[in-house]
Parts: sequence; C-alpha cells; structure tokens
Amino acid sequence: MSSPGPEPDEAPGLEAGGSVQPGDTPPDAGQTSGLSHPQPIPSRTIPIAALVIIGVIVIAVAAFFVARAFDLFG
Repeated sequence: MSSPGPEPDEAPGLEAGGSVQPGDTPPDAGQTSGLSHPQPIPSRTIPIAALVIIGVIVIAVAAFFVARAFDLFG
C-alpha cells in the first residue's frame, strides 16, 4: 500500500516548523450557500383528492353501519 501523501520532509513549500510560506496555500473555496434557482412548488391536487376519497369511503362505511343498526336492510 502506498501512503496517502508525501513525507513531511519531502513536501514542497513546507518550512522547518511545518508551516507554509505566504502565498503557497490555495485561496478559500467559494461559498455555495443558497439556491441557484427557485424550487418548484409541489402540486396539492393529489393529496387533496386522496383526502376526499378517504373521507367518502369513511362516510360510506359509517352510513352502512348506521343503516344496519336501524335494520334498514331487512
């Protein structure tokens, strides 16, 4: 296996104490905070339709049991 980098004695630009000379370090990286474009707003149609369908099914099941409790099927 090879070592991940050069030996400290062989690294270019290092001074005796391990520090670097001014100008040898790369500039700071650019900031990437924030969005490059606005995010799309998700559609609300499917969640609302799903809630309406679930509500209709719950009301239908409740109506069935109420009608059966009052013996309307016989």
